[in-house]
Amino acid sequence: MRAFIAIDLPKEIKDYLSLLEAKLKQSGADVKWVAPVNIHLTLKFLGEIDEQKTNKITQILEEISFRTPQYHLKLGDIGAFPNIKSPRIIWIGLAAGDNETKEIATNLEEKIEKIGIPKEDKPFASHITIGRIKSNLNREKLTQALTALTTENDKAIYQFLATKLTLFKSTLTPQGPIYEAVKESSLKTA
Repeated sequence: MRAFIAIDLPKEIKDYLSLLEAKLKQSGADVKWVAPVNIHLTLKFLGEIDEQKTNKITQILEEISFRTPQYHLKLGDIGAFPNIKSPRIIWIGLAAGDNETKEIATNLEEKIEKIGIPKEDKPFASHITIGRIKSNLNREKLTQALTALTTENDKAIYQFLATKLTLFKSTLTPQGPIYEAVKESSLKTA
């Protein structure tokens, strides 16, 4: 199965990010927007894994979750890779919880590499992807819309408690991916 590990987001966060998408859609840019139900914070993309690796990954998730306390995340600025002037991926960063998220991602990378899944080429950057640019159509208008949204201050009020790590199965369809939780592992409570 094609899989990844992520922190799922509460409905109110997904609703807010859906509103941001709606504002950006007004630019008329050619963007494949992430369906609100699918918005999450990816910790590790695994690619195709078999049942044996799935079982080992489940054990790794349990081990990391058992040692990692629940923590608060707060939405930060909107941004783009490689940058806002030539966006290819549109994302929301974290204003709080970034260090904890990076620590979990680093632990996952190290442990999962030991079972034969290579580490990522680039260092982990905490972000929530909301769209992928498909062409240059209205790119300048999109850049203007992104720049306008970076000056809004209300993102900081959107925060939530990370309570679990989830192993998701990703099924690709012509209508877009379908994500299914395979294993949820609760973070340690105080």
